[in-house]
Amino acid sequence: MEHRGNPSDGNELGEFLYARRAALDPRRAGFPDDGRLRRVPGLRREELAQLAHVSVDYVVRLEQGRTRRVSRPVLDALADALQLAPDERAYLFTVADVTQPAPTRRPAEQQADPQLRQLLDGMHDIPAMILNRRMDVLAWNRGAASLLTDFGTIPPDKRNLIRLTFLDDAYRSLYADWSRAARECVAVLRMEAGRNPDDPALTALVGELTVRDRDFLTWWNTYQVRGPRELTKTYIHPVVGAVTLDVQQFSVATHPDQQLIAYTAPPDTPSHEALRFLLQWAPTTADHQNGRAGEGNGHG
Repeated sequence: MEHRGNPSDGNELGEFLYARRAALDPRRAGFPDDGRLRRVPGLRREELAQLAHVSVDYVVRLEQGRTRRVSRPVLDALADALQLAPDERAYLFTVADVTQPAPTRRPAEQQADPQLRQLLDGMHDIPAMILNRRMDVLAWNRGAASLLTDFGTIPPDKRNLIRLTFLDDAYRSLYADWSRAARECVAVLRMEAGRNPDDPALTALVGELTVRDRDFLTWWNTYQVRGPRELTKTYIHPVVGAVTLDVQQFSVATHPDQQLIAYTAPPDTPSHEALRFLLQWAPTTADHQNGRAGEGNGHG
């Protein structure tokens, strides 16, 4: 079996290269079955080296974490050889030690940006919330509390969408396709871990989920990555039943570590009517439902 080094030694680049190599069908890469036994799934190291025009020894050293210094042309060649999607290519450049590394990003802010807060406060007919890049919930409106959960009843340091997706049974049961949603969460978190490897709160979150959920551990080790994008999700709500919503993400230039998430449905659809009924039904008396009660507290 191929040796990749210790998976816990911070070898993000090597582990990612190995995972993507193992996931690529050799036939898609132009290597038909030659009758030789493959000890590992996917491409062999020599096949990746051939496609990327580098030596096999160089691929070995990268995967085992014995070097992280990679030029941009070589990274592009590796990304092309592995047929990486745009998010995966961005992650590869993030975790590699290139000649001119990107500047270190600040840890995600823990108070909602005032501009996003202003937008949130005006969205009376749309469930919405403000997240940081770890998917901590910084603020929310009445619609989001009615659609998803009353975030005000959750301790600020536990108010994280990925944590809820894996560890909260009620939140987990909202998803019509939990497995798909959970995999997307892991891919988003893996991307953020590559950008901010020294974020202690993110490290603690990953550590907790790795220990407490076997599915998370399995999917975390596949090194799937994904950046922000528009999504469509179906929820099974205890009041209105199945509702399919577009999940849209907005950010502002002054606070790139925060984003406003809004849940909408096309007009004149059953989901739009269900959402409208839910917002009419939603209670309006709890002050903490607009996110003000937990502001400024840890992961608030």
